[in-house]
Amino acid sequence: MLIDVILLIVGFVLLVRGAGAFVDSAATIAKKFGIPAIIIGTTLVAIGTSAPEAAISIAAALKGSDGVSIGNVIGSNITNIFLILGLTAIIGAPMVHKNTKRYEIPFVGMITLMLCLGGMWFGMISRAMAAIFLILFFAFILYTIIMAVRSDDTPVPIQKMPIWETITLIIAGIVALIWGSDLVVDSAMEIAARIGVSERVIGLTLVVCVAGAMRHEYDMAVGNIVGSNIFNILFVLGGAAIIHPLPFATTFVTDALIALVAIIMLMIFTAHKSKLNRVGGIVFVATYIAYM
Repeated sequence: MLIDVILLIVGFVLLVRGAGAFVDSAATIAKKFGIPAIIIGTTLVAIGTSAPEAAISIAAALKGSDGVSIGNVIGSNITNIFLILGLTAIIGAPMVHKNTKRYEIPFVGMITLMLCLGGMWFGMISRAMAAIFLILFFAFILYTIIMAVRSDDTPVPIQKMPIWETITLIIAGIVALIWGSDLVVDSAMEIAARIGVSERVIGLTLVVCVAGAMRHEYDMAVGNIVGSNIFNILFVLGGAAIIHPLPFATTFVTDALIALVAIIMLMIFTAHKSKLNRVGGIVFVATYIAYM
């Protein structure tokens, strides 16, 4: 048991560090090819925050641990809104940009509803549904790039490094993500078996550690977290289900509905304001504690 816990921690460290190394080096290479810094920053922040979830879900799908694959994504989206944004709002009300309120929050609500309905009607995430998710993912990437080009935001600074170092970091980041996800899934499943909990519970709770660690690496802006939720459903679940269709247990329908409630509550608390205030943050955290 102790060894499994140690391996789980090592896996988390590899995931977080691997994601950071991969994103930083990928940004450097993109810059060398003349891609504008603001586009790199806008797209890679969301990719970076979702990379550990993607690695865990894909590894779990390949191992046949479908409950971990789906629970990991749904748990991450619930944690992002209720816990991460809730705590951020309590500390200091984060700004909500106009485009985030008008387009991105409703969009993540729509795809979360799609996930709920697909799970209830078909009892699985099929390859056809995964293909739709991936098409929407690329459409969202295009939207993100267009919004980034039109905005007046300051470009994200990109670290300069020699090409050999960049390539080395990309390889190291990919290896760390693969190895880390393998360790996390194997050790988590072993711990689940020893203490008698389901894959669903493990999948839903794994993300608390990952989410907390990753938010130290990347900006906690509302837009970035909403973008991460979109990436989780479209890219992570889409990528995992295109490899191996994922059975959607009835217990996950409730969790998916909670994720939808989180988005609706975010809409309500930001409908007439440009920020998420402290009251909203307290309600979010209290709801998260009740859910857990």
